[in-house]
Amino acid sequence: MSAILDIQTSALPRRSKTDLAKLVARDIHDGAVVNLGIGQPTLVANHIPMGREVIFHSENGILGMGPAPAEGEEDYDLINAGKQPVTLVDGGCFFHHADSFAMMRGGHLDICVLGAFQVSVTGDLANWTTGEAGAVPAVGGAMDLAVGAKQTWVMMDLLTKDGKSKIVDRCTYPLTGLACVKRIYSDLATLACTSDGLRLIELVPGISHDELEKLIGLPVAPLKR
Repeated sequence: MSAILDIQTSALPRRSKTDLAKLVARDIHDGAVVNLGIGQPTLVANHIPMGREVIFHSENGILGMGPAPAEGEEDYDLINAGKQPVTLVDGGCFFHHADSFAMMRGGHLDICVLGAFQVSVTGDLANWTTGEAGAVPAVGGAMDLAVGAKQTWVMMDLLTKDGKSKIVDRCTYPLTGLACVKRIYSDLATLACTSDGLRLIELVPGISHDELEKLIGLPVAPLKR
């Protein structure tokens, strides 16, 4: 990356991880059954609007997972799939790993929110490995979630550390699922992946549509009014 591009990207008005989690939480409908992937997506559970019921599922065998516990109140016998301590809401339950995957594969999840290394314009997802030496050796539950949930949303930074777009015309990393991603929530914009390409849902104030297209390097259909 050139020094000029580094200066441009470092000055961009980005959403914080907390703000991004609040946006995702805002868009989850009342009564939804949702799985949150490892990393940034786990923050979503902390920001569900008051009065809205969302039932969180964890692939290690929890239904009714609550937000992160207060500091000092962690119980490491109660963890999510990323081994982070969580809480359990009233009525929450535990079950066998096989039953959890049956829920994932059987279309019982309304939404899953995952991180990603790359997403293509038509919604192909690459999120489990970069293929480099020492990378994660297996896909885990990501493939089951990506194809089993009624909607797959991605939550990620739009650009890599060296300024390259994670939204690409065609994924170059090993794929998790084909045409499975419906929405991308990023620090710079929220986008929909469609059969016709990218469509803008929401843009961070301070960034123009033209600037967004230059950052991604691909056309983005304007927001529908």
